[in-house]
Order: sequence, then C-alpha cells, then structure tokens
Amino acid sequence: MRLLVQSIRDYAIFMLDPQGVIASWNVGAERIKGYTAGEIIGTHFSVFYPPEDIAAGKPAAGLRVAAAEGRWEEEGWRVRKDGTRFWASVVITALYDDAGALRGFGKVTRDLTERRTLARALDERGMLLARLVKAQERERRRIASGVHDDSIQSMVEVGMRLRLWGEGLPEEYAATLGALDAAVDTAVHRLRDLAFDLRPPADGLVESVDGYLKQTMPGAGVAYELRDRLDGEPPAETVVTVYRICQEALTNVRKHAGARRVTVELTSLDLGVHVRVRDDGAGLTSAGGGAGHFGLMEMRERAEAAGGWWQIAGAPGAGTTVEFWVPAVSHASPDPDRL
Repeated sequence: MRLLVQSIRDYAIFMLDPQGVIASWNVGAERIKGYTAGEIIGTHFSVFYPPEDIAAGKPAAGLRVAAAEGRWEEEGWRVRKDGTRFWASVVITALYDDAGALRGFGKVTRDLTERRTLARALDERGMLLARLVKAQERERRRIASGVHDDSIQSMVEVGMRLRLWGEGLPEEYAATLGALDAAVDTAVHRLRDLAFDLRPPADGLVESVDGYLKQTMPGAGVAYELRDRLDGEPPAETVVTVYRICQEALTNVRKHAGARRVTVELTSLDLGVHVRVRDDGAGLTSAGGGAGHFGLMEMRERAEAAGGWWQIAGAPGAGTTVEFWVPAVSHASPDPDRL
C-alpha cells in the first residue's frame, strides 16, 4: 500500500500530523506542488494556501472540520513552490486509532486547473465576459477617437489663437498669456496620454506590451526588459485582459514605485498566460502610500473576473512583484472532449 500511494502521479497524497505538519509525500505531490519530500516534510501544510486564505484561517478551519466530522472537502486555489497557483480539489480525512485518538490526517489533492479553464470557456459567464471585454474595448476606442479628433484638436486651436493674440498685446500681459498657453499645452499633453492609454492593444500580446513599454518607460527614466515565453498567441479577449492588467501595473511602476528597472515576463502555463511584473523600487511602502490603491483593486478584479488570480508582494526597499494568471482558452471554440 505504501509503494502504491508513493507511486501515484495524478494525485498529491500525503499525511499530516494532528497539528497539520506534513509527515509523508508521494510522487504526485512532488509533480503537482513542486516540492521534493526532503524540502517539504516537517513543514506546515498552510504553505500551500494563498496569503488571503491563510489570513482568513482557512487551513486551521479545514482541520477542525475534518476532526469533528471525519472529512473536509473543497475546491479552491493552491500555491506551488514557484509561487504560481493552481485550481485544486482537496479532501482532508481524519485518521483515528483503535482507541479513538486522532493520529493525524490524510490529504488528497488533484490539479483541476485545465478542467476548470475548459469548463469556464463553455459556460455562460465565460461567454458573457468575452462579449463584455469586446464591448469595453469598443467604447475605449470610441472615447480615444473623440479625445484625439475633437478635444485635442480644439485645445491645439486654442493654443494657436493664444500665441497669435500674444503678438499684438502689451508686454504687461505677456506673462499671463504665457501661463495660459502653458496650461493649454499641459492639457493637450494629458489628453494625448489619455488617448494613448485608452487605445486598444496592437495585433499581438507581446507587441502590445512591448509597445507600451517603449512608449512610457524611457521618459520616466525606467529601464525595461520583456521576456516572452508564450507558446502561441492567446485569444483576443485574453490579450485584452492581460494587456490592461500589465498597463495598470506598469503605470504604478512609472508613477509610484521610484524604480530604475522593470521586468515583464509572459509565460504559457496551465492553458493560460502567467505574468510577472517586477520592479526594483521602494516596495509596498513607497512614498506613494495608498496611491494607486484603486488600480490594485482593478487589476485583481480583472484577473478574477476572467477566471484567474492576481497577487502582489514586495518588502520595503526591495521592489514589488505583481503576478497574475488568466486562462487563455477561446470562449468561442473550446474542445469539450478534453473535459
């Protein structure tokens, strides 16, 4: 029985002591979670939970329910050794000896990320999200076009008229007119930035992120690197979701992080796109304080609405890492035979 359990590859099967410390480890656990037996045995099993679940006390609650009822089961996000998340089916079973004393727990985990991703591509929520993303981008394009073709052109015309009027005014009015002209130029610059931020991504995800980096980072004095490990081009709605989250993360780097360098990594993982945006700035206690807080919520909501996950980490003075994953299966043509 021990040899059988240890050799199973499709399920993580391991033992916990009564306090939740890992006491055994099989091949499936190593494959799914990334830890060898030598690395993980003796560690509390809460290491597999996302930070928000640890803060909510979910690991301890699962053990309490299992001890009281004999079994606890759920589906949810779990964390691999490399920090990425996977959607797991988890069963914890309480183990008692002949005298009725709790000896520990048996834990069985299955990676359901691929199945969940494909199922989501078939459900109404996934198709609704795809339509919503397209509608949002159409509206952004319309607003960007209006800003560029109407508002910016009108402001440019105002600036030209101010300069023309300035040629015939007495010198005592020159300073006031110059200040008005400068204010108009500032407004035009901000409107152009707005139109640029609103415009849709380019033809591909890598091209879009690379273009945004080239357009925004040099002017802020931030060196950048883009690492592309994608197996292929994701579906259009995935490109939009990933691009918009990257855009918000890079805006925070440029405006609040005080960074000198930023790295963006795009990787194919679990039928989706995994992204890390790392900077060498001031970390989560930067001078910006709560600045960009709404942007952080927006990034998380975008990722979770798409069926993925998002997290942020950064020790004071050691930079910040924004990390997220979203599924990359077309909602128009999933393969139901893979479910």
